[in-house]
Amino acid sequence: MSTAPRREPLLRVVSRPEKSPRQVLLLRLESVLLSLAAGGIFILLIGYNPFEIYATILSGAFRSKMAVQATVKYAVPLVIASLGVTLAFRMRFWNIGAEGQIIMGAVFASYFALFHAGWNHWLLIAVMLLAGALGGGLWGLIPALCKVRWNTNETLLTLMLNYIALHIVSYLRDGPWRDMEAAGFSKIARFDKNAALDKVLGVHFGWIIALLLAAAVFVYLGRTKQGYEIAVVGESQETARYAGMNVRRIILRTMALSGAVCGLGGMIQATGADITLTTAVAGGVGFTAIIVAWLAQLNAPMILVVSILFSVLEKGAGVVQSTYGISSNCAAVLQGIILFFILGCEFFVRYTVVPRGKGGCRNAA
Repeated sequence: MSTAPRREPLLRVVSRPEKSPRQVLLLRLESVLLSLAAGGIFILLIGYNPFEIYATILSGAFRSKMAVQATVKYAVPLVIASLGVTLAFRMRFWNIGAEGQIIMGAVFASYFALFHAGWNHWLLIAVMLLAGALGGGLWGLIPALCKVRWNTNETLLTLMLNYIALHIVSYLRDGPWRDMEAAGFSKIARFDKNAALDKVLGVHFGWIIALLLAAAVFVYLGRTKQGYEIAVVGESQETARYAGMNVRRIILRTMALSGAVCGLGGMIQATGADITLTTAVAGGVGFTAIIVAWLAQLNAPMILVVSILFSVLEKGAGVVQSTYGISSNCAAVLQGIILFFILGCEFFVRYTVVPRGKGGCRNAA
């Protein structure tokens, strides 16, 4: 019985030949220019001057000492969370749970901030750092254990754990940790100043921790045996097993580290920026960190650069909103347009779209 030949699709996505670094750089510059042009068209459509808006975004993030400090403060948890997910992504373990790991790191650290605020300041800070890493690490271990034991889908499990962590904070806020002096409001008390991170150059010293973590992750992934094992497992678990590596142990260890780094970000946010524990302690940073990590090509030094650019865009958009009276929705659309083109560039670095009848690699994505 004959079968009709399979009809070729109108458009196919095929792998590109590997591009030189210069070609990749040019493609990324083109994507930035296109994003600015598309964003400019949107700005014109809502009745504003694109050049003035873009100038305000740049100046808004650096217009004063306080603005610079606010930009850096926003970048700190973003850098740390991006480094955390990078550890897992290098192993191709899709950790979408940075948000929950940040929250649990903040929860563990907040216990000591609330109930042991009388300790020696530096002892308390050290214990809270360890507690934050422990909370995030344990939360990261849960999906890793399920993966190695039952081969569960880590994307779904880490995502669901985000919401569980959020509800744990809600329970603590409305129950055992509720501030009884809050005049009927459900909230957790503000931490004692002894439990707050000290400031260096006007910003809590979490920015120093972020720089140290970036250096540590760079060395760990590129210069250590464990970093090499992560890369091999990411390429092929079968190859790793053939080489005598304990894949289960590597997955558990790496996810514990990934969660611990994110948990440190939660501790720093709670004790350095918020000075309390709220359901907004992560503030979407765990999800934004995924975009940052991919834009930075899972490279620790580039994560610093991309995080700062994200912070400039975020803080600058806020200044535009207040200066011109633009709604928050319009500011979000502008950010989305810029990110769409920049993220789309990463697709076209690796793939191209081929119309029907044209050649191209058949092992297409």
